[in-house]
Amino acid sequence: MKSKLIAFLSLVLFCNLQSNAQQTKPLSIPDAVHLALEQSDESKINQAQVTTSTHEVQVAKTLQYPDVTAGGQYRYLTHVDFSSDLLSGEDAESSTIPDVNQFLMGNLDISMPIFSGFKIKNTIEASKNILEATTYKAKNNDEKLALETINLYISLYKAEQSITMFEDNLVSAKQRVTDFTNMEQNGLLARNDLLKAQLQESQVQISLENAKKTKNILNYRLVSLLKLPEDTKIETISENFGIAPATIETDTFYRNDLEALKAQERATENQIKIAKGNYYPSIGIVGGYMAVDVPNAFTLTNAMNIGVGLSYNFSEIFKNKSEVAVAKSKADELKYTIDKATDAIKVEIENASQEYQLALKKLNLYAKSEEQAIENYRIVKDKFDNGLADTNDTLEADLEQLQAKINLAFAKADISQKYYELLTAQGQLTTLINN
Repeated sequence: MKSKLIAFLSLVLFCNLQSNAQQTKPLSIPDAVHLALEQSDESKINQAQVTTSTHEVQVAKTLQYPDVTAGGQYRYLTHVDFSSDLLSGEDAESSTIPDVNQFLMGNLDISMPIFSGFKIKNTIEASKNILEATTYKAKNNDEKLALETINLYISLYKAEQSITMFEDNLVSAKQRVTDFTNMEQNGLLARNDLLKAQLQESQVQISLENAKKTKNILNYRLVSLLKLPEDTKIETISENFGIAPATIETDTFYRNDLEALKAQERATENQIKIAKGNYYPSIGIVGGYMAVDVPNAFTLTNAMNIGVGLSYNFSEIFKNKSEVAVAKSKADELKYTIDKATDAIKVEIENASQEYQLALKKLNLYAKSEEQAIENYRIVKDKFDNGLADTNDTLEADLEQLQAKINLAFAKADISQKYYELLTAQGQLTTLINN
């Protein structure tokens, strides 16, 4: 008795451990998308790229600040021929030449740019436009990430539905084999018909195992994407599948990838201005402080200075022409790229719209097909029971009924999937889900 109690308690403990090992997490599509945008590696990479561009803007802004440098020197002198214009005539003859063997100097220099051919201004503007382009790229990547998450989620739902329907059909297939076995033993059914029923049972079992494998793979991929514990079992929520607006406005769109290209185009225009800035001189305020000490000779302190610095590189007149031409060529390239992308987006939206309308029509057709398949199986089954239909007709009608049920379940999910794909084509997916 005691040994049975211990075995029972061990079994209960094992079952509890197994149930705790795999966590079931009910998850809706918006919840999955939010997790992807917050926790996935892709979203963190997008955020890091925006942060990097933000710091690059700050780096560009520092170009307008003054440069301050400080330095000092100490040098040992081996031999010095000393002469001074301060002494002349008898004073020079009677003076003692100092023993100079070391030299000390300290300096502080400050330079403040005033005019640099507008290069600093345009460099800052270019970095801001690059930041804007990076931000739009990150948003566009978030749209792709959201759609990838949704596609994985819907595929997981389809696998779950397949498993449920295969399991239900397998119960019927097993019962049919049992009935056929009894009939075959009583001489009411040919051996060949029993084998056909057993073959169909095996095929349904194989389909069930394939569906389970597919579900496990999709669940693992989605869990990895969302950065959930590996043993998490996601439970899909499908109340809203098949429910979506019948008509959607497709004339307007706001695509982040297109806006990113426009921001890049503005940055290339800044690069043209930067290249042209080399034609102008650079002007700045310069100033500093110097102190020199030559022991036994002289000491110089409080040598403060201020002035204006001017520099101009004459060779840029000839060299810079090519740099300006390259910058203009890049700007033209982006302009054509934007035109091409705009046309491609319009085609993508039209294609997504047609796919969505087709999915709506398929749902109605598959709903009718399911009713027809169920009724057809009922009639064929009645005929078989009365000896008016053969085994092939019965098995075929059963498979058609199973396929019709699967098609209807998938059609509901396809409507939602095509709806989200249309929103992605319009650039509205993450906005809708966040709202």
